[in-house]
Amino acid sequence: MVAPAFEYVAAGSYDEAVRVLAATSEAKILAGGQSLMPMLNLRLAHPELLIDINLADQRQPSVDGGLLRLPALTRHRVLLSHDLVRRHCPLLAEAVRHVGNVRVRNRGTVGGSLAHADPTSEIGCCALATGARVVARGPDGDRTVPASELFAGYWTTTLAESEIITDVLIPVARPRQGWSFHEMVRRTSDFAIVAVAALIVLDERTDTIAAARVALAGVADRVILAAPQLSGQLIGSTADEDLGAAADEIAASLAPPDDVHASGAYRRRLARVLTARALRQARARAAGAAGAAGAAP
Repeated sequence: MVAPAFEYVAAGSYDEAVRVLAATSEAKILAGGQSLMPMLNLRLAHPELLIDINLADQRQPSVDGGLLRLPALTRHRVLLSHDLVRRHCPLLAEAVRHVGNVRVRNRGTVGGSLAHADPTSEIGCCALATGARVVARGPDGDRTVPASELFAGYWTTTLAESEIITDVLIPVARPRQGWSFHEMVRRTSDFAIVAVAALIVLDERTDTIAAARVALAGVADRVILAAPQLSGQLIGSTADEDLGAAADEIAASLAPPDDVHASGAYRRRLARVLTARALRQARARAAGAAGAAGAAP
């Protein structure tokens, strides 16, 4: 199919893009275009105007004040290879390997992925697990939105119609922090049936778990964070059985929908298996990091 007719403007800055967006009733932001262009061709979106923001920002990822700052136009391929991302958020660097295919990763952007709010999004899942925040610019200036408050439903966010994501802020990995990402797909480059991202932090002096976060994709109308009380029950734990029990309870709390790709029951079972796997791997990585730190001169 062919996209419907639309007007086009290339914005030289985020401020210009916001002004044009606020002045137009039916407009869409064009960043990587890897989700938007198929939606146009399928007539799922009918904007009067496309606002291209690719010229608005040329910054690279940076670290400051304990935060990894990712400009919204950071391409997926940069997340894969950039030293700061691999060092300070290895979970994201790993998860991006599962995003689409090489063409999608060459053009897709981190801000565009979060703004698209796909319920199977690997990047959205990692944003929740890491406690990321986004900086959104609108007519009244910038505001910061926790990833846990960003996603509102299928392909819907809590951003105002005239707001644009400019930055993604991720707390840098802690010394005794372990991570893991797992997903199940029908074929390589397909959307995830279920994806799980897990972070575990060990106590400074022991191998007991001091903090744990689990995020899931493909199990609801948005990417979701496991209830704090479910992941919180792992605090103080050292036993594999506790990790499996937590995975069971997290899966039992879900109500995934049936669709053409999988039944809700199958998604729930996948969530249990992948969560247990992710928690065990995250804890093993945290213990390995702790051991490496203890052996350092």
